[in-house]
Amino acid sequence: MRLSAALTALLMTGALAGPPAVAANTPPPAALPPSAMLAHRALYTLTLARAKSQDVIAAHGTMGYAVADACDGWTSEQRLRMTVTNADGQEIEMASDYATWEAKNGLKFRFHMRQTTDTAVSSQTDGEATLTKAGGPGEVHYTLPKDKTVPLPAGTVFPMAHTETLLAAALHNQRFLNLPLFDGTDENGVEDSFIIALDQKPPMHTAYPVLSALPSARVHISFFDHDVKSMMPTYEVTMRYWENGVADNMTMDFGDFVMNAKLKEFAPQPKRC
Repeated sequence: MRLSAALTALLMTGALAGPPAVAANTPPPAALPPSAMLAHRALYTLTLARAKSQDVIAAHGTMGYAVADACDGWTSEQRLRMTVTNADGQEIEMASDYATWEAKNGLKFRFHMRQTTDTAVSSQTDGEATLTKAGGPGEVHYTLPKDKTVPLPAGTVFPMAHTETLLAAALHNQRFLNLPLFDGTDENGVEDSFIIALDQKPPMHTAYPVLSALPSARVHISFFDHDVKSMMPTYEVTMRYWENGVADNMTMDFGDFVMNAKLKEFAPQPKRC
């Protein structure tokens, strides 16, 4: 799970050294099977953890996330609403609506993303991506913001496959992992994700019995522009992931400020078929 890259690009990002070379040479483990993922709906409350500059004095919001089992694929929706108050006291309203369909075999992916700042559309992407085999290579055909086709390199995974692979790594004690990710939020194609598994926990008590029965791992993910090879991530997030793909206790670093996201509502969803 992540916020769309175009939304984070509206805000200043922080610096982080690029992924260590050893991580790039470590092959990813076999992903968890799609059957391990849980269809669910979740609502998160966003609060300001800390401001890292004087440009931001307050921020709050909500994020809704839903993933549904559509038999041969997964559908997902993410709706984010955030209000940021700058040093002049001006409140900036940011919104992001993101919807996808991803084949369970990891070969096809459709996406729609629309972002607004103070009701004006700031970014939109639409299109469809295909891989020739699991892990790429492949290509993406955009219909918005303009009609074009962009190649996807070998190693590329889509969002659910990304989650399945990083969870398999974290739960099998592989601490570092690099994965090229295509999620449709960037009009330039794939981006690089660098994952650090911070810990691994056996089943533990939570407010939700379906989560209490499962192991979990806390992971840190940094996202980088693929072509630019920048040493500065576009976005960073730390979260606790349960084995079924449910996330909580997120810390989202936007550079100038850091937001906490806490699970407020959660409900498993039945299969559609």
